[in-house]
Amino acid sequence: MNFAVWALIVGVLLILMALSGTVLQRLPLSTSMLYLMAGLAVSPWGLDLLPLDPRRHTVLLERLTEVVVLVSLFTAGLKLSPGLDDRRWLLPLRLALVSMVITVALIAAAAWLLLGWPVGACVLLGAIVAPTDPVLASDVQVNRPGDRDRLRFALTGEGGLNDGTAFPFLLLGLGLMGLHEIGELGWRWVAVDALWSSAIGPLIGALLGLAIGRLVLYLRREHKEAVGLDDFLAMGLIALSYGCAQLLQANGFLAVFAAGMALRHLEQTEKTGESSRQAVEEAHADPDKTVAEAVAVDPHHAPAFMAQAVLGFNEQVERIGEVAAVITIGAMLWTVHWHSAGWWLVPLLLLVVRPVAVALGMFHSHSSTGQRWLIGWFGIRGVGSLYYLMYAINHGLPPQLADQLIALTLAVVVTSIIVHGISVTPMMAAYERAMKRRRRR
Repeated sequence: MNFAVWALIVGVLLILMALSGTVLQRLPLSTSMLYLMAGLAVSPWGLDLLPLDPRRHTVLLERLTEVVVLVSLFTAGLKLSPGLDDRRWLLPLRLALVSMVITVALIAAAAWLLLGWPVGACVLLGAIVAPTDPVLASDVQVNRPGDRDRLRFALTGEGGLNDGTAFPFLLLGLGLMGLHEIGELGWRWVAVDALWSSAIGPLIGALLGLAIGRLVLYLRREHKEAVGLDDFLAMGLIALSYGCAQLLQANGFLAVFAAGMALRHLEQTEKTGESSRQAVEEAHADPDKTVAEAVAVDPHHAPAFMAQAVLGFNEQVERIGEVAAVITIGAMLWTVHWHSAGWWLVPLLLLVVRPVAVALGMFHSHSSTGQRWLIGWFGIRGVGSLYYLMYAINHGLPPQLADQLIALTLAVVVTSIIVHGISVTPMMAAYERAMKRRRRR
């Protein structure tokens, strides 16, 4: 397709989103729904400008979704300011471990009973659709660092963690199908893919985040150097954490999430307060950047400025990544063999498996009944599932199984984009009103 036509389409879409952003916040309509419709419009079902085929462009789709998920995981880590000793971390940990494992097991069991697939393929399906998505869930994530809402914190932390904790089960499914080495009786999967990968990945990310962050702060405070280009710092830390983790056979997703958390943790250890937040806001509002440069090297305000500057840039990149990924999803729906979709999986996952897994994972937690119901409902699926799907296909899935997995995964993702997109605005608005009434008592 002519590049000028592409530029025209993308330009019109981005400008429309910029002009209508405040209106969309009040409507039962998410930006992802609009991107999905744009993808359908440029596919062969519409203008035939983007004939994207998930069977022919698997490597491209894997890399695109991988980058989008990494940026989103780093952003989620930057938003979560409480230290690891904060009891609120128990909820996302239970959701990303207990609830996620239960989800994989229940979906695998359903596929075995209803589809008659081999065990490896059933586990693979469970791993693909189990993780909630950090990319499309911005409306239910924490609004700002320091947000102490239990619901938003749990959903943000779960989205940041379970893209990593589900990955060993993806490898297990591939291993049971003979497409990945898991060792005799699965010893390699347990030792390397599960234990080593999940433990060393976050450690690598945390160490790199702290080391790079402290180096930047030292240069800024002591030598007035390394000022500006915080976007390079963000992208560099994401790439460095992910690359090091992958080379050491560790979990790259957890490494990137931990790197974002570590960078935010530097602000906490410096005990910056309201004065730093106000200084950072004034710095970012300064048109000629003189105030920003002064705040960036200020001994007291430098950590808060660095964390907020990196977060602001990452949020912009995350939105652009969401545009690209969801348009891509819409543009390849024309290739799906929908008769293979098994639409029973969609209500089973969203209305039965997710609520049951959340209820079991949050058993005896201190969350309110309303928070448990909302967490059970907002198990948003999206770009992460598409990445897992492309990763599996690129490891040599049989074509017939690949077609079925494409249909099942996209049925779940598209339904999630629509039903969660419609419900998120009214449900979260009602939740915020209820929380305000509670705080007044």
